[in-house]
Amino acid sequence: MFSNYLIGLREGLEASLVVCILIAYLVKTGNKDKLAPLWLGVGLAAALSLAFGAGLEFGTQELTFKAQEAIGGTLSIVAVGLVTWMVFWMKRTARHLKTELHGKLDAALAMGTGALVATAFLAVGREGLETSLFVWRSVHAAGDGAGPLIGVLLGIGSSILLGWLFYRGALKINLSKFFTWTGAMLVVVAAGVLAYGVHDLQEADFLPGLTTKAFDISSAIPPDSWYGTLLKGTLNFQPDPTVLQVIVWALYLVPVLALFLAQAPGNRTKPKAEPKPEPEPSGS
Repeated sequence: MFSNYLIGLREGLEASLVVCILIAYLVKTGNKDKLAPLWLGVGLAAALSLAFGAGLEFGTQELTFKAQEAIGGTLSIVAVGLVTWMVFWMKRTARHLKTELHGKLDAALAMGTGALVATAFLAVGREGLETSLFVWRSVHAAGDGAGPLIGVLLGIGSSILLGWLFYRGALKINLSKFFTWTGAMLVVVAAGVLAYGVHDLQEADFLPGLTTKAFDISSAIPPDSWYGTLLKGTLNFQPDPTVLQVIVWALYLVPVLALFLAQAPGNRTKPKAEPKPEPEPSGS
């Protein structure tokens, strides 16, 4: 449940911040009459994201087991790729996001109402589609039951509240550090989703090799125990993964997490100052 809460919080907060920046700029520039087209674009983006998630959930139920596993495994890999790109992109552009959105909004205001709707739709829609895909795979990886979905909804609800508090000026946090820490945790969650996707592809006979169990600690950590459920819900932990799952998990997690943390703002090495040239001796 925690991993799904984190996904909802992180992804939802990005969308909330985008909406807050757009609203604040329209109000500040005296364009309150343009708020309705802005909200229309946001609403259309939210509707598209919900429809996409519903299509993923209900559109695969009539397929055969192997077809479901093949689609689920493939979408797991796509979701991990999108989330990995997103956490690196947000860390790189967080400081300039406000300026970038202001520029796009100025261009949209000059072009008319339709452009404003499209700007809001595109700004929020990208986040929404990524969230729908990753949440769908993460919820399935965490297992059946309402817990994972409740976690996602609580995370989205928290992000909306935080966005409103940011807009009202009642809450200030270091967004750079926030996105760094939550990004690192999302990388860990994504590694579990990737391993789960490999398991799906193996079940569909798409990846027949290395199907031997790497280890089996089900007796020590029963999947139906409270701590087994906790580990699965937070880290997508599996007590009996295959050799290929472990290899893929490690090959993704170790380099991606190391690269992400190495590029964190606090870990960037400052360029060394060039030594000042010594004055040339004056001629006699």
